[in-house]
Amino acid sequence: MVFSFIGGRKDGPDKPAPKFPAIAEVRAYWEGLRGEGRIPSRAALDPRGMARALDSVFVAERIGTGLVRLRIAGMGLTDIAGLDMKGLPLSTLFVPEARLQLASVLERVFSLPEAAELHMEAERSIGRPALEARLLLLPLHSNSGARDLVLGCLATQGEVGRTPRRFAIARAVEERLILPQIMAEEDVAPIHASPIHAFAEAAAPRPIQGKPRLRLVYSAD
Repeated sequence: MVFSFIGGRKDGPDKPAPKFPAIAEVRAYWEGLRGEGRIPSRAALDPRGMARALDSVFVAERIGTGLVRLRIAGMGLTDIAGLDMKGLPLSTLFVPEARLQLASVLERVFSLPEAAELHMEAERSIGRPALEARLLLLPLHSNSGARDLVLGCLATQGEVGRTPRRFAIARAVEERLILPQIMAEEDVAPIHASPIHAFAEAAAPRPIQGKPRLRLVYSAD
């Protein structure tokens, strides 16, 4: 499928502006990290590259078939859920009948891999007005080299109103990613980059093996 963004007003004579600019910014940033078509690593993420979209950004880890848990979540997700989403399953933001479809999409994001964008609408009731949303899901390698993380962006249009807000899926737009041949044959760890503390946890210090060694340096000066 073709991965596309629906535009609203136009910034120029021929190019429509994205209806959900945060989605467009995160996708463009992620594409910029794909050296030679590889899947980016979590360590390569720099929050400065998505500065205008950070409230809507999250990083989630795979914890089971079609299940992911948020490790990092922007304040925009907290505003929608009415609580801190860090450590909670992404499915918390969905109505029960939409969770199976979400799980199927997530499995394809990890396994094929693919990029996906879900078009969503929130449940409406007293104090909960119309709320439209887009959810972008992009695969990431963990620092160990496994493809078990997802970079996501949840952007909304409309008034959040009374929380929590939960979403139904109206449409899923999915794009199969073409990987270099070496990665198609085996899961290869991506190029390492210095971790950014906002997106990568500091590595634990390694214990010293065996007896420590001392070296005497002599200088005639």
